[in-house]
Amino acid sequence: MAVNDNEIVLPITEPETEWILGRAVRKVSPRRTHGRLQAKLLVALCAWSEARGEVASDWRFRPAPPGEPHRPLVPDVAFVTNERLRGLRGDELEMPLFSPDVAFEILSPRDEPERLRHKIEVYLSSGASLVAVVEPNDRSVALHDRDGVRILRGDEVLTHRALPEFALPLPELFAVADPPR
Repeated sequence: MAVNDNEIVLPITEPETEWILGRAVRKVSPRRTHGRLQAKLLVALCAWSEARGEVASDWRFRPAPPGEPHRPLVPDVAFVTNERLRGLRGDELEMPLFSPDVAFEILSPRDEPERLRHKIEVYLSSGASLVAVVEPNDRSVALHDRDGVRILRGDEVLTHRALPEFALPLPELFAVADPPR
């Protein structure tokens, strides 16, 4: 690990390591439900984003809140508009020095609430328009943006102004977590 005035640099690891609350934290290896929710979001967002931008899972970003150094964060699924990606090459494209426009975090049993709150704050303070937190246990999605938090449950549909014309019904999203029939 290297820390300088402008960036906290961590090695690429498997699973990834992020900088959260002033320390290196290894991401939790996903389980079946986490992986299936991540895949469902990825497929739905890729179909929607084709002309709008890029979507990827476990894409390393290096955001910097105002007055703080860049640090690695790796959302489960991320979307970035084409406008923000144009002109980037090499590591600037592979590991952008900003937050994604939209970050999706899928909760795992070992995720600590304080770490999650910190990640949401870093994403939003460094340019993200939306951080969507998917909670498999109660089948909800918390939409965090600069206006606050909106919780979606039941038959509601995942929509947000940061994802224009994107719509994913929660029953469709969470159906991938059900056991096989």
